[in-house]
Amino acid sequence: MKRWRDFILFGQPDVTLVVVDASRLERNLNLVLQVLEITDRVVVCLNLMDEARRQHLVIDERHLARRLGVPVVATSARYKQGFDELLQSVSDVASGKIHGNPYRKRHELSQVKDAGDEIESQLHSLFPALPNAHWVALRLLDGDERIIQALAQGELGDLARTAPNQNGANLELQREQAAQVKEIDPRIQELINHAARLRLQVGDFHDQLMEATFAEAADIAASVVSSPDQQARDSLERKIDRLVTSRVWGFPLMIALFALVFWITIVGANYPSAILAEILLGRIFPALHVLANALHVPAWLSGLLLNGVYLATAWVVAVMLPPMAIFFPLFTLLEDFGYLPRVAFNLDNIFKKSGAHGKQSLSMMMGFGCNAAGMVATRVIDSPRERLIAMITNNFALCNGRWPTQILLASIFIGALVPASLAGAVSALSVVGVAVLGVLLTFALSWALSRTVLQGEVSTFSLELPPYRPPRVWHTIYTSFIDRTLFVLWRAVVFAAPAGAVIWLIANIQVGGISLAEYMVDWLNPLGVLMGLNGIILVAYIVAIPANEIVIPTILMLTVLVSGMSGMGEGAGVMFKLDSNAATMTILSAGGWTLLTAVNVMLFSLIHNPCSTTLFTMYQESGSRKWTAVAALLPLAMGFVVTVFVAQVWRLFVPA
Repeated sequence: MKRWRDFILFGQPDVTLVVVDASRLERNLNLVLQVLEITDRVVVCLNLMDEARRQHLVIDERHLARRLGVPVVATSARYKQGFDELLQSVSDVASGKIHGNPYRKRHELSQVKDAGDEIESQLHSLFPALPNAHWVALRLLDGDERIIQALAQGELGDLARTAPNQNGANLELQREQAAQVKEIDPRIQELINHAARLRLQVGDFHDQLMEATFAEAADIAASVVSSPDQQARDSLERKIDRLVTSRVWGFPLMIALFALVFWITIVGANYPSAILAEILLGRIFPALHVLANALHVPAWLSGLLLNGVYLATAWVVAVMLPPMAIFFPLFTLLEDFGYLPRVAFNLDNIFKKSGAHGKQSLSMMMGFGCNAAGMVATRVIDSPRERLIAMITNNFALCNGRWPTQILLASIFIGALVPASLAGAVSALSVVGVAVLGVLLTFALSWALSRTVLQGEVSTFSLELPPYRPPRVWHTIYTSFIDRTLFVLWRAVVFAAPAGAVIWLIANIQVGGISLAEYMVDWLNPLGVLMGLNGIILVAYIVAIPANEIVIPTILMLTVLVSGMSGMGEGAGVMFKLDSNAATMTILSAGGWTLLTAVNVMLFSLIHNPCSTTLFTMYQESGSRKWTAVAALLPLAMGFVVTVFVAQVWRLFVPA
């Protein structure tokens, strides 16, 4: 945020578009008024007009434009309304057809005004071409560390020098001044000290400044918004928030709600999975072999393309598509309704106590969709230390690619421990338990990092909860299916096809009469047994480093091929009869799986190293090979320790 603020302040942008929530105009005008203090090239986008109408709010955008002195355009992104007018206004401001005359309130308190004018005058003498000197003066009096640092280190001069002033002059003098500032110009140090003294004299400068800004925002909002039943609606939302963000009921409701989502996913995915498996593996797969034989395709090529590429792809579709097609729309409905920000709010205080930033709760929620997206979301955290903590721990948020593994294994192994009528609920609770464990690991590792290699003070922030909005159910289902389900499925297919070819090759290329896959499995099997897993699972995780989505299909293929359940070249056997969870369990049981194996795979899937896409994204975001390596190796080591511990305790107390 501060980088963007610096660009608006010093970069002289052609136009700054400020998007505000029409249903919460008073709160959002605070930002608008601050931007207007910096630049007059502003267009205000009054978004969420559909939500404002739903709340029976009437907003006079023309009067608002007159009060602010800049164009105001009403839009509804949800229904794609007002975009043409918005783009036209942006173009007119950028091209100079419209010249803004922004509202800028000079503070009436004499002490604040006098102090601001004094610092502004000194800034002009030191940096004649500095734009927005009044705003910079207020920030100095406010104790803004970023502005003080920029001034002390000479960056303020550099930033001012990078953009032309209003007359387009070349700032040679500014360059000389910047060079002098970098040598800690005593005039700059005196200005900083003087601002600090004035801040003490004024007393509560920050509070006075904020109160004045919020009061002005409230006055403008009151003059342009009429809300006949807003009080009743706000009262209802407050009642809901008191329940879902309650210290007593907030977490139980959160767990119950997510358990319901998983239960619906687990129960609902069984039938379409069986249908897809029957079509893709029970009908199309043998038909392709018949066709290959009729065309006299060489056995090695038929095996590579059908038993390798096609089979891996078909298994990904059959195993992953149904649960994703149910889970992602349900998750998106919660997001659209406005519940997920409440989850972040509930977790905020715990993050602060663990030594992390409260905004990490937001990046963690993004990680539940995709860890790579969670890495990018850490940009909202200004502190480099706290941002690194968020990056390293984001892996413990179960991403898209790992949900199907958790759901499938919970359905097959844990759900089988109870009567059929309870299987869905117990499976759902086990998946929720794994997700909650990931959150607890996030807190624990954040606490450990913040007290060892990443020590420092915890920053604070304010989180504004968005209004509750009734989701557009069918639209949400459609878009989540396209944007999330098919995107993740396509990504899995892209990685599964070459992975299937690799699996078939290592299972069929032999050295001394033994396949490469068997060599790898035998070599890794002792470590796998120690971890409560087996060599096949570890080989699968190595092959699946590019994408977590292909772990289960890879395990199934390796189990079938290595155990000799298939004729490798011909593809005969039970591979194409994988039409139910029972058939999947038959294959896994033939590979030596037990309940311990399933539990430890679920744990290892949660904790182990991030996928290659996430690691590459972290390297781009952090610019550090060292911390990217830490983000890869630390979870891997933790996964090893946890699974070994569980395996040893399990074997000690549970009879073989």
